[in-house]
Amino acid sequence: MKISVQNIVLLSLIWFLYFTVHSGLASLSAKRFVAAKWPDFMPYYRLIFNAVSLLLLIPPLWFSHSLDGPILWKWDGAWFFVANGLAVLAAIGFYWSLNYYDSSEFTGLRQLRDGAKAVEEQEHFVISPLHRFVRHPWYFLGMVIIWTRDMNAAFLVTAVAVTIYFIIGSKLEERKLIVYYGEVYRLYMGRVSGLFPLPWRFLNSKEARELMGKL
Repeated sequence: MKISVQNIVLLSLIWFLYFTVHSGLASLSAKRFVAAKWPDFMPYYRLIFNAVSLLLLIPPLWFSHSLDGPILWKWDGAWFFVANGLAVLAAIGFYWSLNYYDSSEFTGLRQLRDGAKAVEEQEHFVISPLHRFVRHPWYFLGMVIIWTRDMNAAFLVTAVAVTIYFIIGSKLEERKLIVYYGEVYRLYMGRVSGLFPLPWRFLNSKEARELMGKL
């Protein structure tokens, strides 16, 4: 499909609609509404949320991939190895970080198994090794992978849209975490940077354990 201004605008709109729906379903107000109106549905909420999020991701990804256009920039020579080396390291970091997540909780199977109905039972706060250096390691690693790809206009729109959503989404997510964990999470925010690791803002392993002990 030929790239055009109309298609770029349409792609931007599709991403905007996806992120609006995704954020709306992930919000505390949506979870509280469901918990109040249909409490028996809450154990299924995370599972269905993940399924809907994946299904709705297909249209913007397909449309972005289907748009042909000239390459805006391409990683050549030594930069090819730098860019792809960073992407590989990010993928390894992502895979390694899975060891510190409760996969059954992330997918929603734990909530379904336990019959979790309260909003607060949907997720837990864990300071993994990567979380000691950046509050949202998956967002950071995702941006590394995205911005080390060769770029045409369609993928640039996708990269910018995803980056903006990571920035906004991280703020929205942290509003929930402050509600869940209060002063403990505020202390964590004061010590560790949000989306990009900063060498002067991190927790050592002892400090992370002490902070987790306050929960």
